[in-house]
Amino acid sequence: MDPIAQLRKNYTFGQLLETEVPVNPLALFQVWFDQATKAECPEPNSMTLATADQAGNPSARIVLLKGADQSGFTFFTNYDSQKGRELAIRPQSALLFHWHELERQIRIKGSTEKITASESDDYYHSRPAASRIGAWASPQSTAIPNREFLEQAEKDFGAKFGNAPPRPEHWGGYRLRPTEIEFWQGRPSRLHDRIHYQLEGNNWCITRLAP
Repeated sequence: MDPIAQLRKNYTFGQLLETEVPVNPLALFQVWFDQATKAECPEPNSMTLATADQAGNPSARIVLLKGADQSGFTFFTNYDSQKGRELAIRPQSALLFHWHELERQIRIKGSTEKITASESDDYYHSRPAASRIGAWASPQSTAIPNREFLEQAEKDFGAKFGNAPPRPEHWGGYRLRPTEIEFWQGRPSRLHDRIHYQLEGNNWCITRLAP
């Protein structure tokens, strides 16, 4: 048998009961996120973003959450990147958080839209100067000849803008407005807890899913 197939873990950290969860999933998300931060989970704001192209072919990558409130979940990227191009065609996307130390996952589905230019400006100008120059230097997701191409572009834009680069028009934020959120808590014998929220009108419908 493949050694990978023999890897097993019994999940015993906690439980999740539908009788104890709040009516709004964003409140539970904030509780879990705060607990992941206090537990010192590595990069607790890292999340998988899944998108699809026009033919429905999926792709996924790790991005960083930069805001979460009742309006949705915010992240930033190059609008001309693969994910940016796919979101322009199919705004439906999904997020996945996995906090291994707490034996928890959160799955989120919804529609993604660009945030306002002023919101993107505010975040962009809060970043270190090197990261702001990097947004100019990298033609994200396009083929480049070598590493030196990037390093030269960084030098060129650094010389052009110094420590005060403006935000590129091709770079900014997105907000996923959730319509479904599922909270997963590992339990013994693979009988995990899964509490699912579905947005119906202005209200969230709560159900338990079989593991």
